[in-house]
Amino acid sequence: MVERLSAAARKAALQELAGWGEVSGRDAIAKTFSFKDFNEAFGFMARVALVAEKRDHHPEWRNVYKTVEVVLATHDADGVTARDVDLAKAMNKIAGQLGVS
Repeated sequence: MVERLSAAARKAALQELAGWGEVSGRDAIAKTFSFKDFNEAFGFMARVALVAEKRDHHPEWRNVYKTVEVVLATHDADGVTARDVDLAKAMNKIAGQLGVS
């Protein structure tokens, strides 16, 4: 089982995750990605899905037209873990490859 990050470790990790923030009332992190259109948003989700499946760690997300809202938390640990931070970094990298920050 993966260990939940302490509040201090989570805050330190968030300082290095552009655009990510804490979810109010929950031990989770979130970010909203905005793309030029639905096709680009869906392409982002497809690319992230491949990474998530390979890591066996899946995001909570919602897509409306050109936006993708993401929440990350490790359910087994009941909070944010290194797995969430790593997936957030991968999502930022994929978005960056698409020209989105």
